[in-house]
Amino acid sequence: MAKEDKKKKEDRKTKDAPEKSTEKIEPSENYSIDTADEVENNEINSLKEQLAAEKDRLLRLSAEFENYKKRKQREIDEFRKFANETIFRQMLPVVDNLERAIASAEKKLDEGILLEGVKLIHKEIFKLLEMFSVKVVNAGNEPFDPTFHQAVTRHETDEFPENTVTTVLQNGYLLHDRLIRPAMVVVSKRVENEKTIEN
Repeated sequence: MAKEDKKKKEDRKTKDAPEKSTEKIEPSENYSIDTADEVENNEINSLKEQLAAEKDRLLRLSAEFENYKKRKQREIDEFRKFANETIFRQMLPVVDNLERAIASAEKKLDEGILLEGVKLIHKEIFKLLEMFSVKVVNAGNEPFDPTFHQAVTRHETDEFPENTVTTVLQNGYLLHDRLIRPAMVVVSKRVENEKTIEN
C-alpha cells in the first residue's frame, strides 16, 4: 500500500511538472562574448571609415594646396613680367621728344632750339623719376660719404676742406630711401707743402 501511494505521488509530480524543453540553452557567458565581438567589429569598421574619410580629405587638401601654389606662382610671374609697365608708359612721351630733337638736329635747325628741346627732355625725365620716388643723391660740396658716394680720384686743393666732394662725375640715385646707384665723385685732398732743404 505504501508503494502504491508513493507511485501515485510520483505520477502527480510528473503531471504537475512543466515539460522539459528539448532546446539547448547556451550559457550566458557565450552570449556576452558574441556581443563584445560584434561591438568591437562595429568600432573597427567605424574607425576604418573615419580613417578613409580623413585620407580622402587630406588628399583633397593637398591637391587644393598644389593648385593654390601653381596659381600664386602664375600671378607672381605675371606681376614680374608687367611690373614696369607704368614706368615704360610714362617714358614713351620722353622718347617721342628725344626723337623730335634728333630729327631737328639732323635737319641742322637752330642749335638754340635743339638745346632747349634737350633741356625739356631732361626736365621730363626728372619729373618721371620723381613720380616713382627716385631722387638724386646730394654730392656736390658735401663731405665724402662712402655710403652714397664712390670716389674715383682725389684732387689736391686748398679751396675745399679735406675729404669734400669737389666734382660730381655721375649723379647717384635713391629709390625711396634705398641707394640704387652711388654718385661717382672726385674728393678733395689737402695740398702738402714740400719744403726743399738746401744743403
